[in-house]
Amino acid sequence: MSPKRREMHFGVFVLGTGNHSAGWRYDGAATSNNDLSVIQEIARHAERGRFDLLFVSDGLVMDPGDHPSFLCRFEPTTLISALSASTRHIGLGATVSTSFGEPYHVARTFGSIDHITKGRAAWNVVTSSAGKAALNFSREAHMEHDLRYELAQEFVDVVKGLWDCWEDGAIVADKATGVYIDPSKVRPLDHRGRFFQVKGPINMARCPQGHPVIIQAGGSEAGLELAARTADVVFSVVQELSAAKRAYRDLKGRMAKYGRTPDQITVLPGVMPIIGSTEAEARDKLSRLQSWLTPTNALTLVTSRIGYDVTGFPLDGPVPAPPPGASSQTFSRVLYETARRENMTLRDLYNLTAAARGHWVLCGTPKRIADTLEEWFVEEAADGFNVLPPYFPGALVDFVDQVVPEFQARGLFRREYEGATLRDHFGLPRVPAPARDERHVDAQP
Repeated sequence: MSPKRREMHFGVFVLGTGNHSAGWRYDGAATSNNDLSVIQEIARHAERGRFDLLFVSDGLVMDPGDHPSFLCRFEPTTLISALSASTRHIGLGATVSTSFGEPYHVARTFGSIDHITKGRAAWNVVTSSAGKAALNFSREAHMEHDLRYELAQEFVDVVKGLWDCWEDGAIVADKATGVYIDPSKVRPLDHRGRFFQVKGPINMARCPQGHPVIIQAGGSEAGLELAARTADVVFSVVQELSAAKRAYRDLKGRMAKYGRTPDQITVLPGVMPIIGSTEAEARDKLSRLQSWLTPTNALTLVTSRIGYDVTGFPLDGPVPAPPPGASSQTFSRVLYETARRENMTLRDLYNLTAAARGHWVLCGTPKRIADTLEEWFVEEAADGFNVLPPYFPGALVDFVDQVVPEFQARGLFRREYEGATLRDHFGLPRVPAPARDERHVDAQP
């Protein structure tokens, strides 16, 4: 039997007012990120398009000059729990920070969602880049970058360890004998590490997926190592095919040292498709969206995305080089390198970040967009894409109705869901409980 042909994967990045910061102004576009009916409609269209995943981001600080969807947003795990009632197949992913929480809470939350959805939950592991978030959690300052990732490594280990405290079949519920649980199949975690001490076990039976899917988006050296060691899905930030291929090879090449194979991670670069029936129509759509941008908060927005302060520089001057000690994260580096290569001014960089927050903007007909994405997929720069519609629902409907059929006709994307869980969608096996002699080993204090 010949191996199954490699197929693309798609996630949809949901911001109720649209991923373009002015998308809410487009004709027929949703204007709220706090209206459940809006998100439910997005989920219906994504599921109709056979998307693998609907993804909800999060932030723990509010700045009046930020993206409209960042000003008012649902707590994401609450939101995807609600969406489970109006969806049947699509995976549901949510962001929860490791910097401002406890592993026991996260293990229970995503374990609960995995049970509620019958195996469709995903946790996006972030360390929180916004320094001001610390002020909302009784701290004077955020931890430095590398320390945040050291904590995140242990945090994820503890969460997975808690999920592994239960074996399958632990709940017996034998009415005749009165035996409800087999205690030999439930063990404590007994974790004592540098950052956390967690006794366990969690008070929840083993998840339908074994472990909910783990998503990671960090592009720094520490973030890449965390992804190579723990992630099932990686959201990447890339602008060019050659750079995307290098990043793809680099990440997959890191996995062997953790006893993992390249097919155990799905790489999904972010892309904002601007779709028109002609190239001119697509360009007109983008131009209209860009015409609504204002420079009022330009320097603040650029500063938040590029990772260092540019507020003292002229908007129509060149993008300043990062100062010593500035962020080395991939997102910041990609933005600066793009600006330098294209001779951008700060205003140009603002337009780019306002359009797709630094992600790739792809403008054209459905066929051109499909051709370009197929090239990235075939050239192994991506395993699929995290789609960032500029506005909802119209731009997502255009992608589902006009671009997805192109991939289906080419045999590159499913016509129907073939499995019940999110791991099934990504071609990943259910995570089995570890053998009893392989259970969690205490971290060094």
